[in-house]
Amino acid sequence: MIAFLAHFLFILAAWTLTIKFVFPLAYDSAQGLPLGTHIYWDFWWVVHLWLGWALLNWQRYTFALAVAVSITEIVINLTKFAIFLSEPQWTIWRTNWFINKVFVLACFVLMLAYLLMNAQRLRDMPTG
Repeated sequence: MIAFLAHFLFILAAWTLTIKFVFPLAYDSAQGLPLGTHIYWDFWWVVHLWLGWALLNWQRYTFALAVAVSITEIVINLTKFAIFLSEPQWTIWRTNWFINKVFVLACFVLMLAYLLMNAQRLRDMPTG
């Protein structure tokens, strides 16, 4: 399950880079707009890559890191959903963002549940 979650994070990071940077840059270029007009600045993908790497290369801090990132992501995304859904704007940009956030939320709810259900075993995992 740890490897699955790590790879889920790597896919989320790639997807985030694509929908928040690559797609907007390509669109801006094709439309003759200033590059960066539609970029949605977000650097959580870096945290996702780091956490994915940490899960595959378990260290003493990995359990605490994974729990902390999971709780933070869940709180942030639920807050963003509440704000967005109070007055949704279903543009291509916001729809891509929303779908991405649904998968991010699913990943971290799954991760937190797994971590908490296996806390003792994971805390005692050897490093390396």
